[in-house]
Amino acid sequence: MTSRIVPGVKPYKSAAGGWGALRATANAVREQMDLTEAPLLLYRTNKPAGFDCPGCAWPDKAHGSTFQFCENGAKAVTWEATKKRVTPDFFAAHTVSELLGWTDHDLEDEGRLTHPMAYDAASDTYREVGWDEAFGRIGAALQALPDPNMAEFYTSGRTSNEAAFMYQLFAREYGTNNFPDCSNMCHEATSVGLPKSIGIGKGTVSLDDFDHCELLIAIGHNPGTNHPRMMGTLHEVSRRGVPIIVFNPLRERALERFTDPQNPVEMASMGSTPIASSYYQVKVGGDAAALKGIMKALLALDEANGDALDHGFIAEHTNGFDELAKDLRATGWAEIEAASGLPRAALEAVAAAYAKSNATIVSYGMGVTQHSKGTSTVQQIANLLLLRGNFGKPGAGICPLRGHSNVQGDRTVGITEKPGKELLEAIERSYGFTPPRAHGHDAVQAMQAIVAGESKILISLGGNLAVALPDPEQCFAAMRKLDLAVHIATKLNRSHLLIGKDSILLPCLGRTEQDIQLSGAQSVTVEDSMSMVHASVGKLPPASEALLSEPAIVAGMAHATLPHSKVDWSGLVADYDLIRDGIESVFPDFKNYNLRIRVPGGFRLSLPPTERVWKTASGKAEFLALTGLEVDMPMTTEAPFRLTTIRSHDQYNTTIYGLDDRYRGVFGRRDVIFMSKDDLAAQALEHGDVVDVETVMPGETVRRLAGFTVIAYDIAPGSVAAYYPEANGLVPLSYHDAQSGTPSYKSVPVKISRALLPAAL
Repeated sequence: MTSRIVPGVKPYKSAAGGWGALRATANAVREQMDLTEAPLLLYRTNKPAGFDCPGCAWPDKAHGSTFQFCENGAKAVTWEATKKRVTPDFFAAHTVSELLGWTDHDLEDEGRLTHPMAYDAASDTYREVGWDEAFGRIGAALQALPDPNMAEFYTSGRTSNEAAFMYQLFAREYGTNNFPDCSNMCHEATSVGLPKSIGIGKGTVSLDDFDHCELLIAIGHNPGTNHPRMMGTLHEVSRRGVPIIVFNPLRERALERFTDPQNPVEMASMGSTPIASSYYQVKVGGDAAALKGIMKALLALDEANGDALDHGFIAEHTNGFDELAKDLRATGWAEIEAASGLPRAALEAVAAAYAKSNATIVSYGMGVTQHSKGTSTVQQIANLLLLRGNFGKPGAGICPLRGHSNVQGDRTVGITEKPGKELLEAIERSYGFTPPRAHGHDAVQAMQAIVAGESKILISLGGNLAVALPDPEQCFAAMRKLDLAVHIATKLNRSHLLIGKDSILLPCLGRTEQDIQLSGAQSVTVEDSMSMVHASVGKLPPASEALLSEPAIVAGMAHATLPHSKVDWSGLVADYDLIRDGIESVFPDFKNYNLRIRVPGGFRLSLPPTERVWKTASGKAEFLALTGLEVDMPMTTEAPFRLTTIRSHDQYNTTIYGLDDRYRGVFGRRDVIFMSKDDLAAQALEHGDVVDVETVMPGETVRRLAGFTVIAYDIAPGSVAAYYPEANGLVPLSYHDAQSGTPSYKSVPVKISRALLPAAL
C-alpha cells in the first residue's frame, strides 16, 4: 500500500499455513521443549489414547496415522510442556513490584509454576507454602465472609469437565452462584441468544455436515489464528467446489488462501487453495445490517419466484415470521448500505447464492458476539437459517466458533451464574445439600462487585481475569482491594501480581501431563465446539512433584472450607470415574458416561434442533426481529471510527507466545493500529505515523491509547483495529451487551489524532 519503511512491518506474501507454519512450529518446539520428547508428544495430540490440545475447541474428524495438530496448537502444547520452570528461587529473586514491569510474554515465558506460593508483604515476594497451609488459609478466609456471595469463583475454558463439575459443587455447597467464566467474555451472546431462537445455546452442526453443505457463510472470525484446525475443514470444503462467502472487516490471509502442511502436492509445488469465493469487508458493527439486507433480498426473491423460502418448514416449525418480514420490508436499502458498508448488489448476490443452496452452514466468531447487541445479531443468523429450513438436515446449521478447549464443556456441566430449576434440583437429589437459588455474577458483574468493595475473595480456576476484561485501570485497582485472591494455574501471569491483602498461587497439572491418583492413571474429558465429549490422557511426567491436579485442588479447598460437607471429595479425587458418575446423575445427557468415553472419539451430546425439536417456551423455533440497524453506539463526528480488538498470530487469548503477527506483516511489536489508506488520507496521516487513539462515549472518562504506530491495512473504511489486550484500556467495563453481559471489545467509538508524544519503540 505504501513505500514508506516502518520498523517491524513487512508484507507477508505467502498463503496461510504451508512452510511458514512448519517453521513456526519448529521454532516453538526448539525454544520450549526437549527435542527428544516433542515428536511423540505432538503425535499424541488429539488422538484417542492421547490428550486433547489445550488450544482451540475445533473437533477432530479422524484419528489416523497423521499428526492431528496445527501451528498454533503446537504452540499451545509446547508452551505448556516447556522445559522452563518457575521455582521458589525465582520468586525469591524477583519482587512482585519488579515482575509487574515485565511484559505479559516474558512473565509466561519463564515456564511452569512448580510449588504452591503465598504472598509475603514484608519482602514483596511470593514464598513457598505447604498445600495444607494454603488450603487452610483459603478455607478460613471463605468461612470468615459474612455472605458467601462476597466470593467469586472464576473458571477458564481450559478446565476439564471433571474439575469444573467439582468446582461448581464446591461453590454451590458453600452458598453462591457467582460463576464468572471466560465464556462471559466471548460467546455468552450465543448462550443467551440461541436458546430463545432454537432452544439450545450451542451450535448444531457436526464435522460431517461440512462434507454435505452446499454453501458456507463465514461471519466475523479469523480461523487461521483463533481456531486454526478449522483451516483443514475449510480447505476440504473449498476443494470440493463449495462457495465460501466471507464477511469480515479485515482481509485475513487464512480466509484468502491456505496451504495444507499435510498436503504433499501443495507443499512441494508451493501451491495453495483459495478459501473465500466472495469476500465482503463489512464495517465493524455492520454484521446485523448485512444480515438484514440478505434477508430483505431473500424476501424479494421469494415474492418474485416463490421458491426462495422454505414455506413448509416456516409454517410447521416456527413462530414470528410475519413480524420479521414486516420489519425487513420497512428497513430501507440506503440505511442498510450505510450501516453495513456494503452495496445492495453485494447483499442481493449473497441472497441469490443462499436461495440456490439446499444445505447451508453459517459459522461465526467473536466479531459477531462482542458488541452491545451481540445477542440480537446472533439471533439474526438463526433467522437467516430458519428462512430456508437449514436445521435438522445434513450439511446445514449454525456453527458458533468457540475458542478455548472445553469452554463449552464447563458450561454444560454446571458453570453458570444463572442455574435453572432442573439443575439445582438434580444437584440436591444427588448430593443432599440445597444449592442457592439466586442468580450470581457473570465476569463483568463480578469485577464490578470487586470494584464496589462488595466481593472480597476471588478464586480463579485458571485464566487471567484482570487482563482479559476491559478497562485494566479499573480492574487492576479493584484486584488490589481484595482480601484474598487464589490463582490455580500452570504459569505466571499479570493477574497473579495484582496483590490485595493476601494472594496464593496453586500450581496444577497441565493437559499434557500424567495424572496419577489412588486408583491409578486418570483421564479427564472435554467437549469440543460441536458437542462431542471425549477423553484426554496426559503423557508427560509432571513439571514438578509438588503439583496437584485441578480436581485435587478443588477438593482440598472444599475440605478446608466445608468441614461438614455432604460430598465425598476424597473419593472423587481417588477415582475420576466417580466424578463422571456424579455428572451423569445430574445431567441425563451423560448417560453411560464412563462407558462412552472409552470408545475412541467419545460421544455426542443431544442437540434437539438437529431433529427439528425446539426446546423453547412455544415448542417452535422463533424468528426474533432486530428493530433498527445499530448494534453499537452510533457513530458521531467526534468519534468517526469504530475500533475492534484482534488477536495476533503469536497469541492465544491473553497468552502472548511471541511478538510476530506473520499473516498481517507485523514483526517484533504489538503497538500498532490498523487503518485503511483512505481513512489515513482523510485524517492527513501516513503509514507509519505515531498516533493517539481516544474513546469518545457520553458519560465516560477519557481513555487514551498513546504513542501507537498507524499501519495502512486492507480494512473496511471507518473501521480500525488494535491488539487485545493492549487496547482493552479503550473499552469501558460498563460497555457491554445488556442481554448477555458480553463486553463490546469489537466496536469502540474512537477518534485518532497525531500523537502528542513520540512513540517509545
